[in-house]
Amino acid sequence: MSSPAVLITREPVINKQRAITANRLVLHAPTVPAAVATLNGLADSWPASHPVFVSLGRLVPTAELMDWQMPANAMVEIPAPALAYEQTRNLILQLQAAGIQMCVSWYSEGAQIPPGAEFRFALADGNKLAQPKGLPGIGIATGLPDLPSFARAVQGGYDGASGWFFLHGVPAAKEIAPSHAQIVRLMNLVRNEAEVKEIEAALKQDVALSYKLLRYINSPAFGLMVEVQSFRHAVTILGMEKLNKWLSLLLVSASKDPNAPAIMQAAIARGRFMELIGAPFVEKGQADNLFITGAFSLIHVLLGTTTEAVLGEMSLPEPITDALLRGDGLYKPFLDLAIACERLDPAALQEHVAKLRLRADTVSQALVASVAFADSLQFG
Repeated sequence: MSSPAVLITREPVINKQRAITANRLVLHAPTVPAAVATLNGLADSWPASHPVFVSLGRLVPTAELMDWQMPANAMVEIPAPALAYEQTRNLILQLQAAGIQMCVSWYSEGAQIPPGAEFRFALADGNKLAQPKGLPGIGIATGLPDLPSFARAVQGGYDGASGWFFLHGVPAAKEIAPSHAQIVRLMNLVRNEAEVKEIEAALKQDVALSYKLLRYINSPAFGLMVEVQSFRHAVTILGMEKLNKWLSLLLVSASKDPNAPAIMQAAIARGRFMELIGAPFVEKGQADNLFITGAFSLIHVLLGTTTEAVLGEMSLPEPITDALLRGDGLYKPFLDLAIACERLDPAALQEHVAKLRLRADTVSQALVASVAFADSLQFG
């Protein structure tokens, strides 16, 4: 009988200013060597823009972890309960000797930190009134349910938090803002293949939009061999259909809310993940629609309105609206899988992976590549 597959779930780490400062990957593996084999297979798609916390979930890190060819920005999590074991203390010395940074997780007050052990961050339950005393690193709250709990954690002394709390506790408006409506209008013009001069005229009404669109198209993430100089040039090189993906980026990145950068990263990573995972399952040309589905799955949080209010103004293909408004259709299984990768529930993730008959390593590759893609875009 084959051993269980190694699955990965992820969450961002947010600082007090509500910007993403790190990514956290949690490996759900049967053994440390199995986790190491998976990690070594992710070298080519590893997200390099921020530090990456790497947790082995409920496994106790052992000396086999040293077989991982660790990227420079990797940071190994050591569970505080494991500090009682001699093998863990020995591993800490090995990691430090190799110049590898660490953080301690599941920290609680009174945990005995080995002499000489250096941790850059300390992760602890953020639902207490204050962070534990004696934290051996920068305090990161975990397990927060929503934005108000994040504010309380910061008041209690934490410097940031890990998790998806920023997607919850945001009040919704009823209508789409005028600045967002202009981008929706542009998307509709492109989707309906309006004359290029008509689209150019709409872009000229907001120079900042035109600038951001060209910046995204010319970003390393897009991988073009030539620099696109104008919208007309973009149409010539990419075609109208491909432009919808990049206009969707404009809408996703239009919010001025303090929480927006973290939500933007989450939305774009979802979109890229769906695009990578779903492309072999759909007809050529539909991969961009998978991206838009994932990116727009958080549009209600980003724009402070409802999904119905945004999508009701847009001319989108039926599979996108089926997934986002009706919760069914061709793209829904890929959206479900993307969301499952954001939950600390490996059993549920395994169900979605099995339903699509995917390999666990295929999902892991897409997951880390999607984070790297989202991190490579600048949202300022």
